[in-house]
Order: sequence, then structure tokens, then C-alpha cells
Amino acid sequence: MRAIPTLKIGISGVRGVVGDSLTPVLLARFAQAFGTYVGGGRVVIGRDPRTSGEMVWQAVVAGLLSTGCRIVDLGVCPTPTVQLLVRRLEAHGGIAVTASHNPPEWNALKFVGADGLFLSAERGRELLDIYHQGDYVKAEGARMRPVEARPDAVDVHVGAILEALGPLPAARRPLRVVLDACNGAGSTAGPRLLEALGAETIAINATPDGSFPRPAEPAPENLAALCEAVRAHGADAGFAQDMDADRLAVVAETGEPVGEEYTLVLAASHVLATTPGTVVTNLATTHALDAVAARAGCRVVRSKVGEAHVAGAMLRERAVIGGEGNGGVIYPRVNFARDSLVGMALVLHLVAAARRPVSGIVAALPPVHLVKRQVPCPSDRIGAVLARLRREHAGDRVDASDGVKVWTGDGWFLVRPSNTEPIVRLVAEAGSDEAAERLAASVAGRIAGWLDASPAR
Repeated sequence: MRAIPTLKIGISGVRGVVGDSLTPVLLARFAQAFGTYVGGGRVVIGRDPRTSGEMVWQAVVAGLLSTGCRIVDLGVCPTPTVQLLVRRLEAHGGIAVTASHNPPEWNALKFVGADGLFLSAERGRELLDIYHQGDYVKAEGARMRPVEARPDAVDVHVGAILEALGPLPAARRPLRVVLDACNGAGSTAGPRLLEALGAETIAINATPDGSFPRPAEPAPENLAALCEAVRAHGADAGFAQDMDADRLAVVAETGEPVGEEYTLVLAASHVLATTPGTVVTNLATTHALDAVAARAGCRVVRSKVGEAHVAGAMLRERAVIGGEGNGGVIYPRVNFARDSLVGMALVLHLVAAARRPVSGIVAALPPVHLVKRQVPCPSDRIGAVLARLRREHAGDRVDASDGVKVWTGDGWFLVRPSNTEPIVRLVAEAGSDEAAERLAASVAGRIAGWLDASPAR
């Protein structure tokens, strides 16, 4: 069996297993490379509460200080808070220390540009070139300054959301919400926002100590405790965050998860009702979003998969909202970042304005029948698989900007290469769950058959 790599270096950052591949020396070198890349200016740092976070933070601080950077430390906070503060403080860049939904043994560095966006492919390659060349700026001791702490970072973030959306409208009784923060970076920020909005808040798994009470991915199968708490407390909604609080999943008042794909659809429904405009999402997100936009007389623009691609397209298109179908909501009035706090505020404003339960709102939306799979494929064979898909579907509508997306009579499928594993990622959507499963199984079977019929030499 092929060993799973414990270090992943790419244009989006570096991830690794602490105590194995992710060492203090490697972390400090990446921080030196980033400090060199930004020219030794002000850099904002924030982290999730993983137990390895302090070690990683110390190594990053050492690397940045050695290049003459002035560091603003936000402490434990959501990744979108880091991105917001980079813009607010007009910093030269930022580093989020988080492995997001990865297991607890992992940690990572995510690099943010001066615009508050994660580095684009081009900028990421520039940073990697500096890292590999190892020619870092070396500052004299006289140029080094103490780390500046900003313990008010979460308050700034919450204030920005309230400034953009306001508190929830007055009602007979406040909306009751259960939040599952996965003991992550949203453990403090989430309850603070919900209370500021005027919601009655019950928080579970909200001790930011780095423990993992459930897998960090806010997928339906990981939300049993949240679903039970929503039922037990008679709540109007439940929210689940991942470890760095950039992604959001919603649970209806019935205690049933509605699925991450609906998070952006719900948020967009509220925004487009009051502010019609362009919506941007990636190629893998449900087309239920297109139907919601069409109802409001708006268009959807699709980008490559990845927050940097979506945010970049939103800037170009002057989009009013965007995001990804993994629970990532980007609302430019607050931040060009996937932001679970913004997502919660938009969904609660939608519920308050509609005066209907979450289940009723979802029932009135276009249905989502979407399947995601991983198909084993040797890395050196992926190009041939994608080329064959393009040939076999030459008569169909095809988008080859990010893998191969094909529209079929009853839906669509997307096959994309993984940047880190010997697999292709397959997403399929159709008119029913059964049809989506059949479509995904058909495409996966064809790929497997091609690989079996033409084994690698």
C-alpha cells in the first residue's frame, strides 16, 4: 500500500504532520521566505488552538523576525479574522497557522497577501521559488521589534459583521441557536457573534483547547451531537464549524443536517433578495445556486476550485456574494474570505426575515442531489484520463478550465486531479439522489476500466 505523504508543499501553503515532517526548521524557513517575499513589512499572524500551535507559532515568529518583519499577533482566532485584519491594518501580508479540517496531528501555514486574499497560483509560485532558493533577507538585531498583540481582533471581526448586517430584527422571542465549534478557533468568536446578533446561544464543543470532540470536517455524519442538542433545546437552527472557522454547516430545527452545499445557497438567497448582483462560485458547487440566482434575475459566474480563485473572480466581477459548496461563504461587504461567522449571520437574518423554520426555507429551495467521490488514479496517468474524457464527450458541453466538467442530459459531473494524492476527485449532480449516484458510479467505473485496460508500464 502506498504511504500517505506527511508533508504537502504547494502554492496554497505548507501542511504536515507535527513530530514527523513539519519541523521547526522547515517552518522557520517558510516564514523567512514569506518575510523576504513581503519585504520585511507588517505581518499579521493568527492560529487555531491545536496543541502544536504554540510550537508552530514560535517557529514562524522567529523566521519572520529574522527578516525584519513587524509582527501583529492575533492569538487564537478564525482564519477569516486574520484575513480581515490584514486589510484593516494595511499589513504587507498574513499567516494563518491552521490545518483546518485535517486531523489533530497535522498543522499548516496558509499565506495571505496584502489584499487579504490567499496567495494566487502565480504569487504562490513566487513564494515557493524564494523558499527553494534559500536566499532570505537577514535583518540586523537593531531592526527587530517586539511582537504586537491584538487581543481585540475577534471584536473587530464581529463589529464588521454587525456594521454590514445589523442585529436580528426584534421578535416575540429571540432565535435559539446551538453552535458546535469543534473546540476550535470559533469557540469564542462564534458565541460572541451570535449573542451580539441577539440570538439565544447554546454552545457545545466550545473550549478552544485543541482537542477534537469529532472529526473537524462539518459533514453530516460528524454532527450527531449537534443534531441531538438542537432537538433537546428546541433550537431554531444549529451551526457547525471546522477547526479554523472558515466553513459552516447548518442543521434545521428538526435536528436534521441540511448539508454543506446548502450553506451558500441559503446565504445567497438572503443577499440576492435585498442586493441583486453577480454570484461567484466554483465549478464543483451545486447548480441549485444557479436556480436561486435566476429567480432573482441574477447570474452565476464559476471559477476554478479554491478560495483564492473564487475570491479573485469575485473582485473582477464585483460580485455581491460568492463562495464554495463546502460550506464556505464569502461576503465582500465584510471580507473577501470564506467566513463561517458571516455565514451564520446571513442564515439567521434569512430565517428572521422569512418567518419560517429552516426546514421550510430549504424545502422551498431547488433540491440538491450531489455526490462526491475519490477515484484512485496514479499521478502520471491523470492527464491521460482527463484527455480521454474530453475526447469521449467532444459532442457535449464541456468546461476544461479545472479538470473536465461535462453536462449530461440530467445533470453534470466534474473530474479534477488532486494536487496532493494519487486520485482524481469526482463530483456529480443529477435530478435525484439515485441518478447522481448512478452518474458518479458510471464515471468512476469508466476511469477504473481505462486504467485496468492500459496499465502503466
